[in-house]
Amino acid sequence: MTNTTAMKILVVDDEPDLEVLVRQKFRRQVREGSFELVFARNGEEALEVLNQDPSINIVLSDINMPVMDGLTLLGKLTGLDRILKAVIVSAYGDMQNIRIAMNRGAFDFVTKPIDFHDLEITINRTWDEILALKRSLQERTQLTALRQELSVAARIQQSILPRAFPAFPDRKEFDIFAAMTPAKEVGGDFYDFFLMDHHRLGFVIGDVSGKGVPAALFMAVCRTLLRATAMQAASAGDCLQYVNGVLAAESDAAMFVTLFYGTLNLRNGEVEFAVGGHNPPYVFSENRVAPLQFEGGMIVGALNVARYESQRIQLRPGEGLFLYTDGLTEAANNTEDLFGEERLEAALRSCAGQPLQKLLRSVTAAAQQFADGAPQADDLTILAVRYLG
Repeated sequence: MTNTTAMKILVVDDEPDLEVLVRQKFRRQVREGSFELVFARNGEEALEVLNQDPSINIVLSDINMPVMDGLTLLGKLTGLDRILKAVIVSAYGDMQNIRIAMNRGAFDFVTKPIDFHDLEITINRTWDEILALKRSLQERTQLTALRQELSVAARIQQSILPRAFPAFPDRKEFDIFAAMTPAKEVGGDFYDFFLMDHHRLGFVIGDVSGKGVPAALFMAVCRTLLRATAMQAASAGDCLQYVNGVLAAESDAAMFVTLFYGTLNLRNGEVEFAVGGHNPPYVFSENRVAPLQFEGGMIVGALNVARYESQRIQLRPGEGLFLYTDGLTEAANNTEDLFGEERLEAALRSCAGQPLQKLLRSVTAAAQQFADGAPQADDLTILAVRYLG
């Protein structure tokens, strides 16, 4: 027996001598607290006992009884909303009734004359099955609660990222659009953008190591820290330098993030940026798509000694930057081929002149069409900003 919790067993039989015999044979188990016995004389009385005592999980019932026989009782037991297993007692060789009993939901059977050693083994095996069902029900309840919590976490995570587009409808110098599709309920990718003052737009994309709730929590900390630091830092490199120092000192060594952070000067189109181990974005315009050339820094949050330098590029009116996480280029199809940079660049070329919202949807659709229904293995996040002059 795998559990020492007392089994409460309802014995249903119209023979008075059986109660005396069962109590005698199982007196040690009752004394030790592993068995608790309750008795009824027929199926109707058994149902009354079961309705009054929800702690009973095993019914040991004879078939032939007055008022309500064991087979009729079996049919009634299926309507009770509880975990309940029945063991039928039948005359030796009465295979027809045994088959009927098993078809009506009996878990097992024993034959008369009763071998009490065999009956104890049968009861213990029945109890093991009940415990397994209870564990399964508890795990299912816990899983349902976890899914509800993850759903709430996903809504919270989505709510902290900008989602209203157009984001700055009164500004004519630029356009910006972003989207994130987590691989799980919650993910580690993030994006953000914000006006630092009247003439500078800050934007960032990040990819936290790992997935699920730990990555989502790290993502929230990183996003909040970067936004707060950006308003105070003298440059993009200084911003990543400070963020890296805080994360490296405070976070688990197994957690880190890749970042591309930039500021767009809305007066002249100059972009100052710093990179922490992130994928190169693409510079795009209606007639040109090319990866941005830069000297990349280390991943952020892993080593306190990492250094990040500010770099600059000049965007002309109509040019923009397309930022993405590797969930886009590493989108795989059913043969495990990857979408890759070449397909991404081709998809960008085909829609580079479109409005940003349509551009991002076209690129995402190209990756999904390539995946052809294969499950998404990583978070997929994209952000595009266009300087309009």
